[in-house]
Amino acid sequence: MKDAKVLLAHGGGGRLMHELLERIFLPAFDNPALAERHDGARLDLAAAGATAPLAFTTDGYVVRPLFFPGGDIGRLAIHGTVNDLAMCGARPLWLSTAFILEEGLPIETLERVVASMHAAAAESGVALVTGDTKVVDRGKGDGLYVTTAGVGAIAVRPGAPAITPGSVRPGDAVILSGDVGRHGIAILAAREELALESAVESDCADVSPPVLALLAAGVAVHCLRDCTRGGLATTVIEIAQQARLDIAIEEDGVPITPAVQGACELLGLDPLYVANEGRFIAFVPEADAERAIEILRRHPVSAGADRIGRVGEGRGRSGQVTLRGSLGAGRVLDMLSGEQLPRIC
Repeated sequence: MKDAKVLLAHGGGGRLMHELLERIFLPAFDNPALAERHDGARLDLAAAGATAPLAFTTDGYVVRPLFFPGGDIGRLAIHGTVNDLAMCGARPLWLSTAFILEEGLPIETLERVVASMHAAAAESGVALVTGDTKVVDRGKGDGLYVTTAGVGAIAVRPGAPAITPGSVRPGDAVILSGDVGRHGIAILAAREELALESAVESDCADVSPPVLALLAAGVAVHCLRDCTRGGLATTVIEIAQQARLDIAIEEDGVPITPAVQGACELLGLDPLYVANEGRFIAFVPEADAERAIEILRRHPVSAGADRIGRVGEGRGRSGQVTLRGSLGAGRVLDMLSGEQLPRIC
């Protein structure tokens, strides 16, 4: 590899990939499955305590810039995949990843991203057990793209309903795990080099601990969904349409920090549609709502959890979401035709 400390050079074939594996990836993600250096990972389900059904997810990350206040593409990739598993009611176990590297990418940048992924995976208690690396021509990869896949063990108790939109019931409480809009604003501010009056950091975080705590406590969780692309509004609308139930959201119940609110007013954005990477909503029976909120508030990532709405009565309706203001007036929330902010994850 030519001048590996400065630039990642295109070409070199197997030698380049071998050097990246030996120098960067194996030392960072060392574990028995990866150490076999095979075309795939052999996973011991029994040793992992995975006696229940499994959840499987995959995702891609193309965020720009690669590093932003509160996170980076590596931490985002780990947390995003772990959170998707958690939304299925699963305990995350194993991840795979593939890196698409652009010719000219500084090796120091790759090392920084990999170190961040290693730290995030260790914090989440997951092992990265297999992966791949490809290099594309200069100008074809925007520096670095990451794809991931994850496997987790379903933690829902036998006999409990599956955690899906179809399990949402009339009268369910809608609980939000914390303030919204920080990730999207942090990305935009870093990308456009905006000098906001108050700095905004992404909420990028692993939300599996509070989710697993809810399930371990026997809370009857009907549905979970992380509020990523499209923000809180899009997330609630998707569930309402899939469940064919109307949902009412109380505007005053949705926490938005003054910094995010001010930035959205300045930029003409609606914070309800701005992306998050460490927030989720939970649909639980009214009888379990207060206990669920109490459990969520014990965890730093969901310390701001609170009730924000309620599912209406009767199936077969429009799947409409209404935002109720403090004066009692309501407006229907619509699905955006496009994203407010592209390239945020």
